[in-house]
Amino acid sequence: MVRQEVGEGGGGQRLLCMSEDVRKDQTYFLASLKREQVDKCLFPLGCFEKGQVRELAHRFNLPNKERKDSQGICFLGKVNFDEFIEKHLGTREGALVEDETKEVLGTHRGYWFHTIGQRKGIGLSHGPWYVTSKDIGENIVYISRTYHDESRKRSEFLCSGFNWLQRGVTAMDALGQLQCKVRHGPAIYKCTFEWISEGGEGEAERARVAIEGKDHGFAPGQYAVFYDQGVCLGSAVITGMPAPL
Repeated sequence: MVRQEVGEGGGGQRLLCMSEDVRKDQTYFLASLKREQVDKCLFPLGCFEKGQVRELAHRFNLPNKERKDSQGICFLGKVNFDEFIEKHLGTREGALVEDETKEVLGTHRGYWFHTIGQRKGIGLSHGPWYVTSKDIGENIVYISRTYHDESRKRSEFLCSGFNWLQRGVTAMDALGQLQCKVRHGPAIYKCTFEWISEGGEGEAERARVAIEGKDHGFAPGQYAVFYDQGVCLGSAVITGMPAPL
């Protein structure tokens, strides 16, 4: 939801905040908006949980009161995800490679059909197999049967391409402990920043982010979204993992 911040003289800015229903919160996706777009947004249901919205729909006898929750790419309607991707990106055969042995075990139709942690659709026996990483340049998808092993979990990632939603928030302002999400859903981590670069001439802002805990789903190209007490500050793109010390 969007909340109006009250500043000196009655001014202030509009803040993108997590919704009351953390399971349905959409700020992970909305964090890629521009500040000017957030200023014009209205989310009238953001202060309700989904059950309350259902109750209101029945009270006012709305035609969609019994409609099931949407899944997948909800704004596209009843569209098969793989068919949608193939229509827009096509196919290109590449290798399925076992992460540990680097042995080629099969082929895939294009790395863009696969996400980190994916199990469905790999099509190999003796599994379950999970996608662990992708080589975009070579169109290679790396897979493993040990994706959920404790040894694969990480507590740090590198990111760049910051998109701040609040006026006055800069790289240096964001130092300190915040919270972050690395995927859509209720899971949120406490985190701290270490700035590798402050975006000098010809150089992009880059940071090392350390979470409180461990996660096995950090994926280059995936968004990390940052929060301060429920207020969405903005996002960055995960670029990789720090080299081991």
